[in-house]
Amino acid sequence: MRVLVTRPQPQADEWVARLAALGIDAVALPLLGIADGPDPQAVRQAWAALPAFGLAMFVSPSAVERFFAHRPGGQDWPRGTLAAGTGPGTAAALRTEAVPAPCVVCPAEGSARFDSEALWELLRGLRDWRGQRVLIVRGVGGRDWLADTLGGQGAAVEFVAAYRRLAPTLDSSGRQHLSEALARPHRHRWLFSSSEAVRHLPALAPRADWSSGHALATHPRIAQAAREIGFGSVETVSPTAEAVASAVRASIQSARS
Repeated sequence: MRVLVTRPQPQADEWVARLAALGIDAVALPLLGIADGPDPQAVRQAWAALPAFGLAMFVSPSAVERFFAHRPGGQDWPRGTLAAGTGPGTAAALRTEAVPAPCVVCPAEGSARFDSEALWELLRGLRDWRGQRVLIVRGVGGRDWLADTLGGQGAAVEFVAAYRRLAPTLDSSGRQHLSEALARPHRHRWLFSSSEAVRHLPALAPRADWSSGHALATHPRIAQAAREIGFGSVETVSPTAEAVASAVRASIQSARS
């Protein structure tokens, strides 16, 4: 059983390594490209103003990576500013960038949900958000639920686009992985962490029949996107390597029964 990790790079390779350490055969097949945001100066200005924000929320590990790529030399994370994310991958990225642990707010790895709603359940009790400045670091566009919720609590919400999402361009290895997955769907599991990545698949394989495909999705919205393009088997899993490994082992055991 092989897992196709569809996250953008370098996250895809990191996940392949984590799964390999758990004894799972996995390969990188990125279905989403990441590039710098349209206005790097806006990111640098956000860094300059960061101490004035009560919260900086990062929508993904890519948001962390691209935002911190513009960190001014010698500038530490301001201790009065919370750094938040919706999942363990974002929390890990913030730790990698040396954000102090007391500043990091993310749902714990064992949480039932990893989304804006789960993050809000943590944030709502931490501060009175009236009059607080909040920075949301994201790609171009994105979901505004948390921004609307914080704004409804009286926070002043600002956005900065630290990156752009791009359609994938498969190299020879990627094309081979895709071909093998289409030829032997029962031997592969597609690991999806983005609805947009799912929706890139039909353009890459326009004549493919996905009804025999097996998808592992890290959120119900992503699972729905996989069903919409025709995946016959879709399972929602927690966005941790351990949870994915457990799901794959269960699939192997079921196939042997």
